[in-house]
Amino acid sequence: MLLQIKNIETVYYDRLYVIKGVSLELNEGEIRIVVGPNGAGKTTLLKSIAGLIKDQPRKGEILFANQNIARKSAEKISKMGLILVPDDRGLFPELTVEENLKLAGWDKKTDSYIFDIFPNLKAKLKEISNYLSGGEQQMLALARAILKKPKIMLLDEPSFGLAPKVVSELFRIIADLRKEFGMSFLIAEQNVRASIEIADYGYIIEEGKIVFQGTPSDLRDSELVKELYLGGSVKKPEKGWQLYKRKRRW
Repeated sequence: MLLQIKNIETVYYDRLYVIKGVSLELNEGEIRIVVGPNGAGKTTLLKSIAGLIKDQPRKGEILFANQNIARKSAEKISKMGLILVPDDRGLFPELTVEENLKLAGWDKKTDSYIFDIFPNLKAKLKEISNYLSGGEQQMLALARAILKKPKIMLLDEPSFGLAPKVVSELFRIIADLRKEFGMSFLIAEQNVRASIEIADYGYIIEEGKIVFQGTPSDLRDSELVKELYLGGSVKKPEKGWQLYKRKRRW
């Protein structure tokens, strides 16, 4: 097991529990997704794993390659091979594409493979990253992360604000990266329909707790998951046409 999260709790201001006893796992070469509504705790969960919240998680263990990294610094964790691409993509917006890549360690002679993965970036090297499209910015953020040669990549809402066609291309690239480089991915997403297509396993988080988990088939077959996250229709009651609302079973 490459990553094990064991019953972690993350607390803000010593009293606001945002992550409440979450446990999950990630095997080498896997893609797992964490899905849920806004405010469910997805971003806080990823930041807790990546060491970006000081002195958190308050409780529990985060084992990365059998080492407990809970409450270690983000710098130490990233050097171990666990990289977070945040929802704002973490770029230097005033710098060019080339400058952003160089800050991530890009070498023009040895790292040309980046343009095999993201061919559009080669033509944009001298452009200011803030002027790129949303899809191009996300590709640049992924390219910067890949240059760090991570074992695990944490992606926070990678499809946010992107057109459906770009989202499909993005998830295709993620699947290819797993296949070509053996990378593992833990992806926090609201777009269940797109992310489930490349996932090996999925978790649903609500109010800081994992409320459902399973394979993509398990998620697709759950009536409640279909209704709440995949756009399924509510079954009408057998008698009459009275107002009806399914009771949540988690």
